[in-house]
This record gives sequence, C-alpha cells and structure tokens, in this order.
Amino acid sequence: MKTSTEILAEVRAILATDWKTRDGKTIPDAEDVRLGNDAVKLNATVLYADLTDSTGLVNNFKDWFAAEIYKSYLVAACHVIRNHNGAITAFDGDRVMGVYIGDMKNSNAAKTALKIGYLVKEINKLINAQYSTTSYVLRQSIGIDTSKLFVAKTGIRNSNDLVWVGKAANYAAKLCSLADENDTTFITEPVFKKLSDDAKFGGSPRRVMWEKSYWGAESISIYKSNWTWSF
Repeated sequence: MKTSTEILAEVRAILATDWKTRDGKTIPDAEDVRLGNDAVKLNATVLYADLTDSTGLVNNFKDWFAAEIYKSYLVAACHVIRNHNGAITAFDGDRVMGVYIGDMKNSNAAKTALKIGYLVKEINKLINAQYSTTSYVLRQSIGIDTSKLFVAKTGIRNSNDLVWVGKAANYAAKLCSLADENDTTFITEPVFKKLSDDAKFGGSPRRVMWEKSYWGAESISIYKSNWTWSF
C-alpha cells in the first residue's frame, strides 16, 4: 500500500519532469506511450457516440435488457468507426470515442455519424421485433470536433490508459449533450469547412445535410444534422 508521502512524491515528479514529445504519424496504442511524461502530438478529429438517457434505461428496464441495448449500440458504432478508418480509443460506459487522422479525417468522422444514425433506426426495428411489448426506443447523440491532440498515458503500472488532451476531445464529448428529438449529430465549424461534397450534400435534389447553429455554452458556430446514411 502506498502512503500519502509516496503518492505525493510521484505527483511532485510529474510536475517537475520535462515532457518528451514527438509528432505522431499514426494513432498511438497504449504501448506506444510510456507512463512518464511522454506524449504523442497529433492533428486529429474526434468523434464521441453516446447512448442517450442510459440512466432511464437502467432505472426502468431489466439489467439484462439494458446490457443488450448497450452492447447493440456500441457494437454498431464501433464497426462503423472502423469502416471509416477511425481508431476506437476509449469506452466510457454508454459511449465510445473514435479518432481519425489524415486528409479525410473530418469527412470520415461525419460519414460515421450519419451511418450510425441509420443503424440506430434499424436496431430499433430489431428491438421491436424481438420485444414487441417494450416501450423502449434507442436514442443517441454524436459530437465531432477537430484540433491538435496531446496524447499521454495516465494511471499507474498495470492499471493505465491513454488520455487525449485537446479541444477536439473535450468539445466532441460536450456536443453530445445538445441532442434532441430532431437533431442527433453535431459538428464544429472547422469540421464542416473541411467536409467533402459527399459528406456535406445528400438527397435528391442534392442539398446540404447540415444546418448552421450556435453553441451558446462555448460561443461558437456549429452545425447539426438529423440525416442518416443507409449502407
């Protein structure tokens, strides 16, 4: 057992040690970063996909049913993240974080979001087919932002993980809280400006799939969408 003196000595070393950083060419795995003040710098786009009202789910439905919903949503989200060259970097209960790099990182993240939206509709059909009397409807929200990231390892020996420090990780997570019954996907303006035409326009006749909005909490312009992308 570590004493408070020993723990504070470790904290003192963290605060006093210079960082060793390097520019990343790929998204790092946990073993690529040392536990000391070692970090990888990336220009990346972050997507958070979040199951909405998981509290209501666990409070009002059987535990095994809630587990099936968690698993169904996260399995679907993870496959679509991978399909669009994203790396699955973290799980936090009912949400998953994906990171994208490269020239198409913003478009790949946006396509991921719209395709997850499509799968949610299809999953709800499967839920109704399996449990015809249930009142449960799966809802979700997705936030996307892009920025420089500072990737370090946090924790202790044998119990650690990567921490993704930067605006994109923070904003993507917070954007999930903006979802309502009309709009489920939210992206920042820097993401929108880098979208390829196929990630920006859809339908027949072709029109923009994203509506400009304003995020008062951060005083910035964002874009929202209720479109889905079948595949």
